[in-house]
Amino acid sequence: MSAARRLLRPDMLLLAAAVVLGIIDGPLKLGLVDPMRGVLIFALLGLGLNIVTGFTGLLHLGMAAFMAIGAYAFAISTCDIYPFQLGFWPALGVTAVAGALAGFLLGAPTLGLRGDYLAIVTLGFGEIAQDVLKNLDAITKGTQGINPLPPPSLPMVGEFGSSPAPWYWLFLAITVLAVFACRNLERSRTGRAWLAVREDELAASCMGIAPIPVKMYAFATGAALAAIAGGMWASLYASTGEPGNYDFQISILALCIVIVGGMGSINGVLVGALAMIGVANIALPKLASWLQQKGVVNASNVLGSPNNWKYLVFGLVLVVMMRVRPDGLLPARLERRKAGGSA
Repeated sequence: MSAARRLLRPDMLLLAAAVVLGIIDGPLKLGLVDPMRGVLIFALLGLGLNIVTGFTGLLHLGMAAFMAIGAYAFAISTCDIYPFQLGFWPALGVTAVAGALAGFLLGAPTLGLRGDYLAIVTLGFGEIAQDVLKNLDAITKGTQGINPLPPPSLPMVGEFGSSPAPWYWLFLAITVLAVFACRNLERSRTGRAWLAVREDELAASCMGIAPIPVKMYAFATGAALAAIAGGMWASLYASTGEPGNYDFQISILALCIVIVGGMGSINGVLVGALAMIGVANIALPKLASWLQQKGVVNASNVLGSPNNWKYLVFGLVLVVMMRVRPDGLLPARLERRKAGGSA
């Protein structure tokens, strides 16, 4: 791929647009940097699920559990009520290791399952993780969550305050690193093995690929990215929140991001996160505010709250996507070849 084409890739354009947004948001008072932090966190969660479901073809309905594990691992590593009290970056490394270990422990006894059976096991794991975190109150503080968590600090920047701009740049840098890592993994021998297992597990095994270890690597890598997303979430809100925050809806939202963007497409995950989380965090609140200003609805009206619109809009987006673009907004190159498009 030439340098010019590489710069015009959708992920490069989106990341460049994110940099421009961070620069102009303050002077123009757009107010977009604050909600965009959530978009970046869920983009990272979607990248983790894309490795498991998009690259390897394993239907995973328990990503919220790994996000919760990451949030609590980060909190235990940093909160001053525990003896560790690590900084942001070492704690994020511990979080990634904890997520990868949890993914390995879940994958080891279950990867002989396929399809709906694996989906049910991962769904059950997500529910079990919530109950365990609630009942281990001696460690996790139960439904209170672990708080307060110290904010990150960087050289020449100092400790992060309430301004959303430093958080935005930090989360954008982490997302860029994750995209770079996923792109290199996709092109590596391991990534090609993931795609081979997804397309035809029997043919892949006949060509010398061991499906179980390949799936294990996918589970562990996806879980590590989900855990990092959980650590970022806990750091942003200075608390893990209660375990019920990491429920099945989070897993479904991550799956919707991957489906809407395009299964197996890194570019698609970024677009899917912007479409799904951007609608919920940016478009709907601004629309509700505009309608309230015009007197069409008021704050006490059921239509005045963006949360009352969110799942209706999500459902409509999924229905339209499945009818118009079933392969997603930016399908993977392999899917485009199948459809007769250009690589």
